Amino acid sequence: MAAAAATVHARDVSGEYSPAVRLVILIAIMLSTILEVLDTSIVNVAIPDMQGNLGATVDQINWVSTGYILANVIILPLTGWLSNYFGRRMYLAGSILLFTAASLLCGTATTLNMLVFFRILQGAGGAALLSTAQATLIEVFPRKQLPMIQALFSMGLVAAPTFGPTVGGFITDTYNWRWIFFINIPIGILAGFLVLTFLQDSKYQTKRVPIDFIGIGMLAIGLGSLQTMLEKGNRESWFESPLIVTLAILAVVFLISFVIWELKTEFPAVKLSVLRHKSFAAGSLYGMVLGFGLYGGVFILPIFLQEVQHFTALQTGQLLLPGGLVTALSLPILGRIMGKIDPRIIVCFGSILFATSMFQMQHINIDTDTRDLVAPLMIRGLALSCMFLPLVLTSLAGLPPQEVGYASGIFNLSRQVGGSIGIAFLTTQLDHRMAVHTANLANHVSFSDPVTQQRILMAQQQLVAHGVPPIQAFYSAIGAINSSIARQAITMSFEDGFRIIGLSFIFALPLLVLLRRPKGPSGPVDAH
Repeated sequence: MAAAAATVHARDVSGEYSPAVRLVILIAIMLSTILEVLDTSIVNVAIPDMQGNLGATVDQINWVSTGYILANVIILPLTGWLSNYFGRRMYLAGSILLFTAASLLCGTATTLNMLVFFRILQGAGGAALLSTAQATLIEVFPRKQLPMIQALFSMGLVAAPTFGPTVGGFITDTYNWRWIFFINIPIGILAGFLVLTFLQDSKYQTKRVPIDFIGIGMLAIGLGSLQTMLEKGNRESWFESPLIVTLAILAVVFLISFVIWELKTEFPAVKLSVLRHKSFAAGSLYGMVLGFGLYGGVFILPIFLQEVQHFTALQTGQLLLPGGLVTALSLPILGRIMGKIDPRIIVCFGSILFATSMFQMQHINIDTDTRDLVAPLMIRGLALSCMFLPLVLTSLAGLPPQEVGYASGIFNLSRQVGGSIGIAFLTTQLDHRMAVHTANLANHVSFSDPVTQQRILMAQQQLVAHGVPPIQAFYSAIGAINSSIARQAITMSFEDGFRIIGLSFIFALPLLVLLRRPKGPSGPVDAH
């Protein structure tokens, strides 16, 4: 009865907005969310230019990305409480304007420390643009319109990371890296103005409660340590490093303490009690797998294209475009059929599609024509659309409206942490598997082997014919063979990486049994 009453209330609330105002709010939220998601991938393309311009080392410049993600991860689970404490309208608009102001400051930064600090501010502002924004759409739009609204919202959400490398490469090559931040300013100002003008505070907002300083502190230290450990682990040789061991201990101690504290305190900053819903808990776990595959795949494919195939950042982005277009075009179609098919079936179909695309990618080699990668990437694009909307629908359907904001933050956090784990794990695996493959290939190359001797002789003769002295030609021929082994080994390690991503989706399929099919045509859910 309580759930039914809450749903009726949600319909009454949506009626307080006219169709025109709803459209304006949707545009404002889509603009701000696209900025936040796009900014992550667009900045990664410009990292080398920033490094040269600011005179930073590789480890130092990586904090431009790490600082942003760190702040984003810490704030995400707090967005429900922050929205309630400051009011949804002021918190969302304030976050948009903070993100915009930080973009201006990033573009004018003259030192690395300034840039990292302003990126942290950007990440803090961007968190609300993921969870609070979508919770807003749930309340503003009528229940029957939510599937299509979710589809439109997710078009920008899923497609933005695909277009990021192309846009970032074009801006960096045509102008300079500072303009990847400056383009945020007019769009952010417009989005913030529209939210302040047309959006109202949530009707489910409760009175202010005391600030949970202890819980927030534990969360910041625990998640901050975990994220930093995942970011730096491979470069520091993981648990061979005292720093990584310290970060791991801090993460375990403070996150466990945080969970215990939040479940016992009267006014928690993060309502972990929403995890009592079995369907939501299972959906959050599956969201981690989605983050693992999505961010992991987006991470290792550009590395393969640029290091093995010698693609530029712009060429890499252009190759990813067809898959992004498939995602964007299929989402509205999916929004129309979601009420007719069990969403769990669609998620299962999307997972199998994603795994299939990864298994196709594992057959890449040094001589693979990039045109052969288009089909698997388009399959992956369709798979993403089949997982994003239905997964969230089945995860959050049936939650009381007053818990949706808190649940949205946790759900987004699970996807983000899954992505961080995926990147850290795959980076380590690439290095490990490359060493294994190099050793295996080297065992088959012996100077006493007639085939190897013939290859060296042929290469030496070709070099001598071009005027290279015989001794130099001999060592150059050996170097060419070693280089060939290295390229073959790195290609095989990427094949292993794609296989791991595909298997992760297959092994996660049993979680779908725990998801609950939503009743009715749709439910008040978060589509991010």
